Amino acid sequence: MLSKTCEYAVRATLVIAAETDQGNRISLREIARKIDSPESFTAKILQKLARNNIVDSLKGNGGGFFVSKEKLIQVTLSDIILAIDGEAIFKRCSLGLNDCSEIKPCPFHNQYKPIREQLKLALDSTSLADLVSGLVSHSTFLKT
Repeated sequence: MLSKTCEYAVRATLVIAAETDQGNRISLREIARKIDSPESFTAKILQKLARNNIVDSLKGNGGGFFVSKEKLIQVTLSDIILAIDGEAIFKRCSLGLNDCSEIKPCPFHNQYKPIREQLKLALDSTSLADLVSGLVSHSTFLKT
């Protein structure tokens, strides 16, 4: 459902948020290592996340990436997905048809519509703080 880029963006954001929760900033190199991604690819993702006001960064000594306390609560999974992949996950036909709509539905439209609405609700109501709490308590993980 999500592009690979978006999957990495979610993981990177969670790594940054978990470090922020511990009072730290984290470098590009460390983020890339923790999400198993090339640095150049990770840098492009982080630039997009920063431009979309999902993460923050400081340059220089003591710099790095972080998420403000307000953003930990306010930023949702939907925000990250919209910043990277746009609205496709919320609007695209499940069969990939361009003309699928309420007026001209595809064969799976009516079955998929409530699933898509439930997914949107779940993504809209899940904040970074919600996800980071599991990482910090070690009840969830990003890497084995």
